[in-house]
Amino acid sequence: MVQLFVDGGGFMWPILFIFIIGFVFVGERLYHLVKGLASDEEFAINVSNTLDKSGVDPAKKLCSEGVGPVANLCGAALEKANDGQEAMEKALDQSGAIEMASMEKNMTWISLCIATAPMLGFLGTVWGMIQAFNDIKMANDISPAVVAGGISVALLTTAFGLVVAVVLQILQNAVMYIIDNQIVVLQKSTTMLLNSAPKKK
Repeated sequence: MVQLFVDGGGFMWPILFIFIIGFVFVGERLYHLVKGLASDEEFAINVSNTLDKSGVDPAKKLCSEGVGPVANLCGAALEKANDGQEAMEKALDQSGAIEMASMEKNMTWISLCIATAPMLGFLGTVWGMIQAFNDIKMANDISPAVVAGGISVALLTTAFGLVVAVVLQILQNAVMYIIDNQIVVLQKSTTMLLNSAPKKK
């Protein structure tokens, strides 16, 4: 594998760099999202039950001790609990937009890496073909031995660029799957909290 990387020529290094950058962003997203799973639908049920039985302040305290988008949304809504459901809904809309942006942060950079890796591979392919034709010109011969080096570079850079893009695409889809599940949990959690909210007199 190492020898194939070396044989691929200079374009293999920027493709490898793109892969490392994309992998770092994926790792950062996974760490952020998995950490946010600490507060889930069960957490929202506990907050709702606390709100029903003990009132707003104990529910706020429970949210302040939680970690993740569910805890943040519940906490933001409870700040407006004494103003009624309409005020809570507005707070949830505002906080929900912030939490969504937080969950999707850096996803565009992952997409950029997925798009850039095969493009660099194709650029390496073009460069390898140019090298092959230059070798033919210099040798004034079109035998396989003359053009093999340039074609090898062309094929290896394309293959490596596509492999990097496929791996990052799979990882990005895994991240998006977690985000989609989190959105569903957020919607269910906020609905439960609103149903338990005190009515404004």
